[in-house]
Amino acid sequence: MSGLEPTRRAVPALPVRPRRLRATPGMRRLVTDVHLHPADLVLPVFVREGAEEPQPIRTLPGVVQHTRASLVATAREALAAGLGGIMLFGVPATRDAVGSGADDPDGILNVALADVREAVGDELVVMADLCLDEFTDHGHCGVLDERGRVDNDATLERYASMALAQAAAGAHLLGPSGMMDGQIGHLRAVLDDAGREDVAMLAYAVKYASAFYGPFREAVDSQLTGDRRTYQQDPAANVAEALRELRLDLDEGADLVMVKPGLPYLDVLRAVADVADVPVASYQVSGEYAMVEFAAQAGAIDRERVALESLLALRRGGAQVLLTYWALEAAQRWLG
Repeated sequence: MSGLEPTRRAVPALPVRPRRLRATPGMRRLVTDVHLHPADLVLPVFVREGAEEPQPIRTLPGVVQHTRASLVATAREALAAGLGGIMLFGVPATRDAVGSGADDPDGILNVALADVREAVGDELVVMADLCLDEFTDHGHCGVLDERGRVDNDATLERYASMALAQAAAGAHLLGPSGMMDGQIGHLRAVLDDAGREDVAMLAYAVKYASAFYGPFREAVDSQLTGDRRTYQQDPAANVAEALRELRLDLDEGADLVMVKPGLPYLDVLRAVADVADVPVASYQVSGEYAMVEFAAQAGAIDRERVALESLLALRRGGAQVLLTYWALEAAQRWLG
């Protein structure tokens, strides 16, 4: 011996070896308790008024602003792939201060909802974004008062009109996303008074004024100036504020609750999931998606593995429903 070789020492008895449960693909599959299924996934989609062909979105590789026809085709694909739902966002041709296109029966979002519901019936959950931001010329989620502030209670009346229009168009589930105080209770009362107890509500219970929404603003051609910090939550806020918002929405009749964004707020998602007595959703927002796509284009990461890992993280964090731009691709190609 040269004297340079390491001295072998006896390995102590190891009755517990966790690696045994990771030894083979079959063993790992047997013991994992976090699973992804196509029915867990919801596909967010954009439909543009007057579009004659799908329009690529520069900051969201692989995502488009749909025509009405291409949207229906995608909804049928989503149904065939076994997705849980499809969430529609409208991109109108014109906007005004009160978002008149939002509750117009002939507005792009409402006609698109009717198109999709006719195509998929009750086999796929048709969801509607219920917010004014895509429809206002100032880009805020509500109407403004004379001082330029979002008027909470006046906005609730506009939301109520939107809710009735979206229900009439065929939406199974409405997603009030504006973070107005009292929005769930007001909309539940309006829907019930109109005999629409059948329409469910996904409360954006915990939604942050996040910088991760950047690509979404391009997707809906947002006219926003300023920010939404007076109504969306502060990213630095403690979890107690999130749980307070959650309790209010549950008390007001929310059928599901949402944490948005997803990965940057896994601590909040876990806290919400631990106490909510309704299904919990999380929205993997445009910035989360775009970071992975552009990093993959640069050759820095394995796109499919990172995308799936991020979805598993949300599932493990407590989300039963995942809104993700990868929903259709994941269901068709990755979740075999």
